[in-house]
Amino acid sequence: MRNRIDPAGLDLSKEVVVQVKRVSKVVKGGKRFGFAALVVVGDGQGVVGCGIGKATDNTDAIRKGNEEARKNLIRVPLMGDTIPHAVDSHYGAAHVVLRPAAPGTGVIAGSAVRAVVECAGVGNIITKSIGSANKINIVYSTIQGLSSLFDAKQVARGRGKEMVELIGKKAAEEIEQAANRVQEQDIEEAQAE
Repeated sequence: MRNRIDPAGLDLSKEVVVQVKRVSKVVKGGKRFGFAALVVVGDGQGVVGCGIGKATDNTDAIRKGNEEARKNLIRVPLMGDTIPHAVDSHYGAAHVVLRPAAPGTGVIAGSAVRAVVECAGVGNIITKSIGSANKINIVYSTIQGLSSLFDAKQVARGRGKEMVELIGKKAAEEIEQAANRVQEQDIEEAQAE
């Protein structure tokens, strides 16, 4: 079971409404119409979540979806502005392939996958959605794939080795430099406040 992330201390400013669909329920007197909204939220620095909200009004459905997404946040291990390794994930009939990309590639993805990876803060990635075109299943498959990623520090710690032994000296230095840049940005932001 994954650890829950408290949304209170995070700036979840990135919010994308992936899909709003009108749904109906047939009752004795006729049809009752409502809305179902799929919402993705993130901070752009490795935290992302998704949720579905249902209500009789469009805006209420989006608000409920936003609240649900904030309850289901995951942390994505980033390597610079891409993912550390390739991953395939399945959710229902949806199959999503996520591959790391070189700087300058950008986000090569469809609308549902793009919403998730951009809210997570991934800037360079190559993706492919195979199978189902259902946006709900595609978003959940992408979230599942991002949550199954490992960073080099976790793998090295699990194997009882140093990070340099696993990925080489040059890559270890790049990861260390990226971590230092993030710490410097956090210090600058704290001083600015």
